[in-house]
Amino acid sequence: MKSLPKFLVASLLFCVPLVAGTPVGAEDFTGNDLREIRIGMAANDLSKADYIGLACATAPTQKLANWGSAKDCPAGDAGLYAVRFAYDPASNPEGTMVAGHPAILTALINNAGRVAGLLIETDPKTRLYLRKKAFLLGVQAKFRYGAEGWTCSEAQPSSDEAPVGGVYLKEECSKTVGGRHVVVERKLFRRANQDIKSFVDETRISISQAKG
Repeated sequence: MKSLPKFLVASLLFCVPLVAGTPVGAEDFTGNDLREIRIGMAANDLSKADYIGLACATAPTQKLANWGSAKDCPAGDAGLYAVRFAYDPASNPEGTMVAGHPAILTALINNAGRVAGLLIETDPKTRLYLRKKAFLLGVQAKFRYGAEGWTCSEAQPSSDEAPVGGVYLKEECSKTVGGRHVVVERKLFRRANQDIKSFVDETRISISQAKG
């Protein structure tokens, strides 16, 4: 791992699994992927869970009454219906957080009404204190699905990109485990002419059913 700025090292020490229930590093992953959500489950089984704000991800003004209304959304290239959702603040006073990181959540529902995929993205609009740690969510996700066996690639800085605190990161890692294909993308850099509080720091986690 690259050397990290001191303000990020302390944060990494407090990383926790993405969800509870499966030992960190387990290669025989069979647990849920996010709270009660599990790839392959019937979306209607989530209808009484603590989720709010259901809407079409590609048309956020199009609200949905329940998970069963996913087909009201435009179908994506893979024939899946992308539904944006959030945690109910009544039971989650800290808001929609994944392993301590404010997140934007999307479920991909197939024609059979099952959860075929999940997209977890760090929220770029959160306050600086939390936003500067966003890339650490990717570390947590990789441990969640087993620390070994990832195929990773790293890009080099372009002419208009610079490190943040001595660290430049543009990484994509993928792994197939437990019938799932998991892709973790992490970015940490500053674009030319951005001020000290403006930089790219994000994690994007895509979980889908493995092919074959």
